[in-house]
Amino acid sequence: MLRVQFRRGPPDPALPLLLPVPEGAVLPRGAAEAGFRAAPGEVFEPAAAPRRLLLGLGPAPKRLALEKAGAAAAARFAELPHVALDARGQPAEAAAWIAAGVALGAWRFDRHRTRDVPPALLRLTAFVDDPAAARAVWEVAEAGVRGCLFARDLVAEPANHLTTRSFAKRLEELAEFGIHVDVLGRKRLTRAGFGALLAVGAGSATPPRIAVLRWRGSFDAPPVAFVGKGIVFDTGGISIKPAGGMEAMRADMAGAAACAGAMLSLALRRSPAPAMAVLALAENATGAESYRPGDVLRTLSGRTVEVVDTDAEGRLVLADALHHARGWRPRGMIDLATLTGAIVTALGHCRAGLFGNDAALMSALAAAGEEVGEHLWPMPIGESHRADLHSDIADIRQCVPPARGEGGWQARFIPDACHAAAFLREFAGKHSWAHLDIAGVDTAEEAHALGPAGPTGFGVRLLDALVAARFEEPDHHAAP
Repeated sequence: MLRVQFRRGPPDPALPLLLPVPEGAVLPRGAAEAGFRAAPGEVFEPAAAPRRLLLGLGPAPKRLALEKAGAAAAARFAELPHVALDARGQPAEAAAWIAAGVALGAWRFDRHRTRDVPPALLRLTAFVDDPAAARAVWEVAEAGVRGCLFARDLVAEPANHLTTRSFAKRLEELAEFGIHVDVLGRKRLTRAGFGALLAVGAGSATPPRIAVLRWRGSFDAPPVAFVGKGIVFDTGGISIKPAGGMEAMRADMAGAAACAGAMLSLALRRSPAPAMAVLALAENATGAESYRPGDVLRTLSGRTVEVVDTDAEGRLVLADALHHARGWRPRGMIDLATLTGAIVTALGHCRAGLFGNDAALMSALAAAGEEVGEHLWPMPIGESHRADLHSDIADIRQCVPPARGEGGWQARFIPDACHAAAFLREFAGKHSWAHLDIAGVDTAEEAHALGPAGPTGFGVRLLDALVAARFEEPDHHAAP
């Protein structure tokens, strides 16, 4: 990760320099003539040496605008190993949040490159009026950045390097930050009755696992629980996916990665809130022991599920994980999953779908998302969505098949994201619960406002901001 330092000025004139400019400020010569107006995210580099980059902040810039300015600077100066930020005259928090944006924008995943590795931005020195005040804000900002980049690294890993076994080992390394990690292997899962998770992972050479991460916090209260889908690779199982684009299914564990990154963020900033994450890790592969359409599975809750499509595996592993999380009587449960193509059809690649049974929790999640630039959109769970999941041979069916003989574009009219949420609600019970369908925002095909193309780490900073706003006081009532 980018190394950040805060010092008093003036900057070293030999270093490439970032100059934040609020909208309405006096512009350097030539900037206005070139069309630079200091709008949020706007950058301008004068032709004269040494290199300088003007960063537009907009009027009265807040956290997200500052981060976007920093990320834009990282994209422009990506090949330079060391740059300076002249934030003298700016509030202390402005320098810290710009630095956070630079760190997010400078992220690269080069672990498996052996040659032609492009140069990277490694160091930022920020010159400020009050280094101590800037460092205090940076300690909070850095925690969220490190959690986000941890998640990005996990999602970027190819499936032959991030198996269920190696994923669990990466999570166990979080113990050094004070997070208690317990990994349930196949024997413990079988004894406990994780029937849905075991079925999904039955066709893989690496068995499924449940990883439980716990952060004690500083007061005695039930934890807030994050629940993540961790499908390290998704072939679709017997209902196999088309070959085109299947390589992207290594990112089907982005929900679990986000939950783990959020736990790291809480630990790094020593959040007072007790928190936990239940991560369902499996590979949905094909093999002699693969589960089939038409099977009936007994889940951890004891409820039986009729399987319709083995490519709708995410809701099955989350069913067991949600029920397991309920054992801690959490103050709230939020699950994250790259769950359905239907949510991408509905919302594209700009927002994640937000479902739930608690309007206050959903509102708090949406507000946290707006603060950090991880935007949500509320979606319904109607009575008809639950009724559609009626099964003639089990307690509930997993999803709704297209009408016999239908497929292709006709299948797109099935509200599968709503069906999936209705299914998960059955396993959340009466606890305060929200579900984020992050398919479509877990990775980006092109560079975006807070980073390069590739994994986004969506959900990490959102969950961190949610906890900070809602769960860091001990008087929040526990769910039944």
